[in-house]
Amino acid sequence: MATPQKLAAVRGMNDLLPADAPLWEWFEARVADWLRSYGYQQIRTPIVETTELFVRGIGEVTDIVEKEMYSFEDKLNGEKLTLRPEFTAGVIRAVVEHNLTYDAPRRVWSIGPLFRHERPQRGRYRQFHQVNVEAVGFAGPDIDAELIVMLARLWRILGIDRVGRVRLELNCLGQADERAKHRTDLIAYLSRHESRLDADARRRLHTNPLRILDTKNPDLAEVVAGAPRITDYLGEASRAHFEGLQSLLHAAGIEFAVNPRMVRGLDYYNLTVFEWITNALGAQGTLCGGGRYDPLIERLGGKSTPGIGFGMGIERVIELLRESGTVTASTSTDVYVLHQGGATQTGAFLLAERLRDAGLDVILHAGDASLKSQMKKADASGAEYAVIVGQAEAEAGAAAIKALRATAPSAPFAEQRIVPLADVPDALVDALTVIETE
Repeated sequence: MATPQKLAAVRGMNDLLPADAPLWEWFEARVADWLRSYGYQQIRTPIVETTELFVRGIGEVTDIVEKEMYSFEDKLNGEKLTLRPEFTAGVIRAVVEHNLTYDAPRRVWSIGPLFRHERPQRGRYRQFHQVNVEAVGFAGPDIDAELIVMLARLWRILGIDRVGRVRLELNCLGQADERAKHRTDLIAYLSRHESRLDADARRRLHTNPLRILDTKNPDLAEVVAGAPRITDYLGEASRAHFEGLQSLLHAAGIEFAVNPRMVRGLDYYNLTVFEWITNALGAQGTLCGGGRYDPLIERLGGKSTPGIGFGMGIERVIELLRESGTVTASTSTDVYVLHQGGATQTGAFLLAERLRDAGLDVILHAGDASLKSQMKKADASGAEYAVIVGQAEAEAGAAAIKALRATAPSAPFAEQRIVPLADVPDALVDALTVIETE
C-alpha cells in the first residue's frame, strides 16, 4: 500500500507553532490590558458574513470586493457568504442589529483572523490577523486624537518606539460634497494625462480615482504629485475638525506629517484618515491604519451615527518585535515533576495537581523513562525547578526539589533537598517569589 502523500497548509495561510506562540500571547495580553485602560470592551463577530455586507459597506469598486474576497454560495439555501476581509463592516452590522448605541456611544475592540485572496508576501498573507478598535457615536476630533495617542502609548508599551522606526501620517478626506468636487477635478486632471497612466490606473479612472493617488508605481509619481489635493477642497467644518485633531496631537507631543495623498482603500472613510508606518518591513510598512466612517452606519441600515476606528496587523507588529529584539517571550514553566513509575507515578500525579492548585505552571513527566532521561527533559523544558518523586522519597512521604537555573550557591534549592510532600507547594511558591524579586 502506497504511503499517503503529506498534506500542506493552503498557500498564504500559516500555522502558529508552539515556539512562536509565547510572543503572540505576550503581545495579546498587553493589547488587552492597554485597551481596558481606555475603556474599550471586546466584541466578537462571525468569521463568515453575507457577501452583501462587504459589498455595501466597503464599496463595489474597491480592490477587496473586486478581487480579494473569499466568497462562496451556501449549498443549503444558496445564500452568498464571504470570509470576512476586514472587521469594521461586521462590527457595525452588530452595532446596528443589536442597537448597541441606543443609550450611549460605544468603545469596542476585536481580535482575530481575516481573509483576502492576494499574492502572499512578507507581512501580507491570505489569512492574517488584526486587532481592530472602533469608537461609535463620537463626532468630535477628540476621539480621533484619543485613538492616535492610544497607539503611541502601545508602541511605548511594546518597546517599538525605542527603535525609532514608526511614524504617523494623517490626512482629511472631507465630507461627501467636498469629495465629489475633488473627484470631478481629479478625473479631469487624470484624463488629461491618461496616456501616462498604467492599466490599473486607467481601470480606476472613472470608478475609484482616489485610489490612483495611492499607487505604488514609481512611473506615476510625477502625475500624482501634480494632482488636485483633497485638502484644498475642505469646507469650514471639515477644516476645523482636522485642525482640532492636529492641535490635540501637538498638545500630546505626537509627531506627525500631513500626507494629502493618503486615501486608504475602503469607500466608507470621511474626514480623518491615518497610518502608522515603519520602514523596517520593506514594502509592507503599514502597521496600523484607520479613520472616520460617519456614513457607514446609515449605509448599513442604522440611524446616522458617527464612528472612527483602526485595524492593526498582528503579523507585522510581531515581525517588528522580532526585528527590534526588545522582547523575549519564554516558553518555560515553573516546575517539572519526575517519578519512577508505579506508585510513584500516582504520587507525582497528585502532587502536580496540588502544585497547580497553588498557582504554579507544572509539567508532569508522562510515560516511563529513567530519572537521568527525565532530568534532561526537565532541563530542556525551561522549568525553574525539578521535583522528584522517587521510591525512597515516596516511602518517606516526601519529594526532592532541585533548582535547574540557580547560579548562586545560596539560591533556593541550588543543592537538591528533601521536603515533606505537604510542604512542597509552599516551598516552591516561596522559591519562585525570590526569583521574581531578584
